[in-house]
Amino acid sequence: MQSDSMHEWRESASYWEKHARIIRAMFAPLTRALIEEAGIHEGQTVLDVASGPGEPALTIAEAVGPSGSVTCTDAVAEMVIAAKGEARRRALTNVKFRQCEADALPFGDDSFDAAVCRFGAMFFPDPLVALRDMLRVNRPGGAVSLAVWHRSDLNPYYYAINQVTSRFVETPPAEPGAPGAFRFAEPGALASVLREAGAADVRERLLKFHIEAPITPVEFWAMRSETSGTLREKLAGLSAKERVGVAREVEESARPFFPDDRMSFPAQVLIVTGKRPT
Repeated sequence: MQSDSMHEWRESASYWEKHARIIRAMFAPLTRALIEEAGIHEGQTVLDVASGPGEPALTIAEAVGPSGSVTCTDAVAEMVIAAKGEARRRALTNVKFRQCEADALPFGDDSFDAAVCRFGAMFFPDPLVALRDMLRVNRPGGAVSLAVWHRSDLNPYYYAINQVTSRFVETPPAEPGAPGAFRFAEPGALASVLREAGAADVRERLLKFHIEAPITPVEFWAMRSETSGTLREKLAGLSAKERVGVAREVEESARPFFPDDRMSFPAQVLIVTGKRPT
């Protein structure tokens, strides 16, 4: 991971830990879908790459049970520490932790029954190398399942904010292929890389679900403006008055997605799965 990006994630770690329980609830449908797509079941040994403060690793640990195990990894030490703390709070004893880069996994060949990555592949410095390594550490026939955002215009969780901030801060378009939330938003993009990495039986699933949590528009903005390093950087360049204006406009823009003051954003995510050849 590039040093500036690493710094951004280090700065974000405490906020991700602060909001971890809400984020866990928000993406619970996606975690369930990843478990299903990877064929994860009781007794398996599973790797979670770029787990952040512990999800989906800790939910998977519950799914594989005491006869199975999960190894939770992240490139950022502060994220791994947060994940360890959450595992202790949930009394999970079948989880191992390792700080490591996705493209240099410190595990032997044939170590895992399955490997997953939720919202991490978009930020890999070299996705091809990382996916080859994820396949390498899997046992033959083991699945690699990756979740990435579909297009931004289909995800108001993002565009409700971006439409506002773009009026206050000039945001140049992302360079094609550069790390970012929507790097693999087009159908087939990540699947192509996974095939090139050597995966067999590659398939892609469009998952439509709702990002739901018992929070208000004000709490939504607080969470998003803290956990996103990009947003924090944009807001830092504004005056106090402008920051207040952005917050009010975002809360108003997002309000249609808060029936009864409870968050419910329609969302679309691509889940790409392949297997290590037997």
